[in-house]
Amino acid sequence: MEWIKELIFGTGVAHSILLLAFVIAAGTALGKLKIGGISLGITWILFIGIAASHFGMVLEPNVLGFVRDFGLTLFVFAVGMQVGPSFFSSFKKGGLKLNALATLGVVLNVAIALILWKVTDVKLPTMVGVLSGAVTNTPGLGAAQQAYIDASGVNDPTIALGYAVAYPLGVIGIISSLLIIRKIFKVDIEKENRAIEEARQSDPMATGSASVKVINPELIGKKVVELREMCENKFVISRVMHPDGSTTLANGQTVIGEGDILYVLAALKDIAPVAAFLGEQMSLGDEDWKEDTGKYVSRRIVITKSQFNGRYLGDLKLRTQFGVNVTRVNRAGVDLVANANLLLQLGDRLTVIGDEMALQDVSRMLGNQLKRLREPNVIPIFVGLLLGALVGSIPFFNVPQPVKLGLAGGTLVVAILIGRFGPRVRMVTYTTVSANLMLKEIGITLFLAAVGLSAGEGFVDTIVNQGGWKWIGYGFIITIVPILLMSFVARKWCKVDYFTLTGVIAGGNTDPFALSFISSKVPNDLPAVGYTTVYPLTMFLRVISAQILVLLAV
Repeated sequence: MEWIKELIFGTGVAHSILLLAFVIAAGTALGKLKIGGISLGITWILFIGIAASHFGMVLEPNVLGFVRDFGLTLFVFAVGMQVGPSFFSSFKKGGLKLNALATLGVVLNVAIALILWKVTDVKLPTMVGVLSGAVTNTPGLGAAQQAYIDASGVNDPTIALGYAVAYPLGVIGIISSLLIIRKIFKVDIEKENRAIEEARQSDPMATGSASVKVINPELIGKKVVELREMCENKFVISRVMHPDGSTTLANGQTVIGEGDILYVLAALKDIAPVAAFLGEQMSLGDEDWKEDTGKYVSRRIVITKSQFNGRYLGDLKLRTQFGVNVTRVNRAGVDLVANANLLLQLGDRLTVIGDEMALQDVSRMLGNQLKRLREPNVIPIFVGLLLGALVGSIPFFNVPQPVKLGLAGGTLVVAILIGRFGPRVRMVTYTTVSANLMLKEIGITLFLAAVGLSAGEGFVDTIVNQGGWKWIGYGFIITIVPILLMSFVARKWCKVDYFTLTGVIAGGNTDPFALSFISSKVPNDLPAVGYTTVYPLTMFLRVISAQILVLLAV
């Protein structure tokens, strides 16, 4: 039975694989448990790793370091590729204000962590670990550990210990803050939702639709482009239903006949005057048009031909050539606005409306061959990791140690740039949603397992005998106080609605559990909008700030 003891407590490749597999499998299984509707998710892997290490199951230091850093870079690269396409656009259309609020939250987290470091006996690297756990940001933990090792040449296990003890109450604290804010500001969910709907009606940017029967004799025989020139208000005619019940997709050259019913899109404030100009508004709704336009169907067509990677949607001239409309573009699970200036990528899914024959032509043109996407495209991944390691190793300052982005920061920056600008140089950056998710999960599970196994040896002694239990309270302060202060600014001065604010809080702490919790409690999708708007910048700031704080201590 000596071989079993060697396999579990010894060294070697088999021992390393067995231990990592056990820690990850057990932690992932426990992560599915919920207590009071709250789950710690895959963070259980960290705790299982700590327990295993405490009882003598450890990895060789070189193996441990490689698994930790390689897992972190895989995870950060996948995150960067996911947020890259929307990173810069998140600052537009009101996103600047929300990102400013999220940045304020990050600054407050860092400031309070520094204050606690000054007034307590906790080392700054340890406090950075507490900070990362308090804001539930695992990449920040990885960036802090890697920066410390690069600068000092040794590992500080208290960084991971601080993260581990602060994380559980961090999750609870973020969710609790959403409820506390509702009480403090006396938010009436239904009343605030009605106010948002009323504001939307008066928003000049908000659009609506109407079915209008043409009865103005001066318009008969006119082309759609001529109608737009005759009316002071802006509008778009999407479809035309003829008196015989047949329908056509409209373009600028479509001729309007007597008795035609037009499907009109315009700003909500312009719907009434446009309808009065064209004729008589009908009671047909969207569902009536869907039912009556039987010969038109909607299809998801996937771009699988590489020659369209990096091309603008408007350059394809799909409406002119085939008489179809592209209503939206889905990229990596995210819906994008289908405008002419959208830069397409391999793997984009276009929702196209038109007749069956035209859609077949469009499919042949764009590819729509899913087999081509099933082949793994690993070149961008390893090119990204190569460039990330290179960029992360470049020293910028010497104060007194060289200041570098490190593996985590360098890889994140490179991945964001590749995700955003890769198609412009015809780099194929496509990965399926499942492939990206798998890359993230493998990376983060390897990282958490390695961190847990490196921190477990002194965990109990640190918590019980060295005052580590106090870190729980420090973490809770770092979690709650910045959220309340930022929320006060958002509500009183920036006039952000409660729903969007909750999304900003969840995204500012990169906490999907909080988003899931609040989304189930509100009647709209504004929390998700706030979350996705601030998540890219916040993730970047969390990683960079953790590295900077650690470098101050070295």
